[in-house]
Amino acid sequence: MISCIPLIVTYAFADDYTLGIFGNADMDGKIDERDIECVRDIIKGSNDETELADANRDGKIDESDIIQIEKIIGSEQEVLHILDGNGNPVAVKTPVQRIIVLYKDSPEVLRALDAADRIVGVSDYIKQWDAVLFPEISKLPSVGHFINPDYEKILSLNADVLLVFGSTRVDEMQKQLPGVTVLFLGLYNPDLIGAEQSRYKDGVKKLGYILSKREEAEEFINWRDYWLNTIKSRTDELSEDEKPLVMNIHYRPGKELQISCTGYKTYQMTSIAGGRDIAESAYNCDTYTNVNLEWLLTQNPEIILAQLYYEYTKHGFNTDDPSETAAGRDDIMNISVLTNCSAVKDGHIFMMADNFRNGGDGCLIGTAYLAKWFHPDLFDDLDPKAIHQEYLTRFQHLNYDLDEQGVFVYPPVKS
Repeated sequence: MISCIPLIVTYAFADDYTLGIFGNADMDGKIDERDIECVRDIIKGSNDETELADANRDGKIDESDIIQIEKIIGSEQEVLHILDGNGNPVAVKTPVQRIIVLYKDSPEVLRALDAADRIVGVSDYIKQWDAVLFPEISKLPSVGHFINPDYEKILSLNADVLLVFGSTRVDEMQKQLPGVTVLFLGLYNPDLIGAEQSRYKDGVKKLGYILSKREEAEEFINWRDYWLNTIKSRTDELSEDEKPLVMNIHYRPGKELQISCTGYKTYQMTSIAGGRDIAESAYNCDTYTNVNLEWLLTQNPEIILAQLYYEYTKHGFNTDDPSETAAGRDDIMNISVLTNCSAVKDGHIFMMADNFRNGGDGCLIGTAYLAKWFHPDLFDDLDPKAIHQEYLTRFQHLNYDLDEQGVFVYPPVKS
């Protein structure tokens, strides 16, 4: 008999991950025949109910749930009931053929799943900032701002699903968009440290089920997990003394010096790459803030990592010329409060593109570059640019050569 997980210990399971789709009765990472057996045992009374056993969400567990699970296995369901990125139940009518995306995380995942041809509308943000990353997608009709989109325009595009950026206005948007499933999956800000159970991984796999692209979703997630785990397996063995002290700053020419806080993604990236983030001693907030210069004078960061922003510096996909990024690095080295720290004296000032700030792909690739910078001997066989190139070629299907195009890190990382 295949046992199920009792409801009272829903997340105390042996597997690393629970797929948040109703029908996943045994609470593992996929929906398969084991879930059918699990529901049968629940019906017989030989196992307790589980949170996701009610596959059709009709309030009871019976033979109709087995029928729904069979349909899900065969990608024949008419409605797929899932838990969104907020943990709220959402019914998604399938098949989904017309999708509107509001932020770059969603089209990148859809392209990795070979489903970008289903995108019918985008936000102004994608059209303005990501025309090179999305040469075809950025030409699609605009639905306005990525946080406050134009509801009439969305309805005019006859969308099946709207993939939203934030989590707070889903109910409001849903009221304004009858017939459109407003879906928040949490693809923008993945938990790298708890990657096995992050909503990013869950969101990608859910899209695999929603779009009948399960194999593509598995391939992408397995690739991402491989590299993330490869880096973590090495840096986990480092002692604290072997980890350089890192200061993550936001580079904005002519403006006050800002430091990234522990709630910002660069903190997780630094930790996984084998560094100690200087913010941990004083800046335990969510994003970034102006740095206390008197406090900074008492610190001695060994590495300074500067996050670039498109508003201030041409970099990433938007230029092939590193001169602005190089000038920014020189600018940082001449900031008076930093001139005596080890990072400046040793020339350990590294510039990183805005592309690596968030998103499951960007955070992973950025972490690979950081690991190579922080521990070149430990990662002598790691080629971050090759990982980056594979992502662009294999999963984004772009004809883009990093040897000839773009400025994503500076100074360049030696392979």
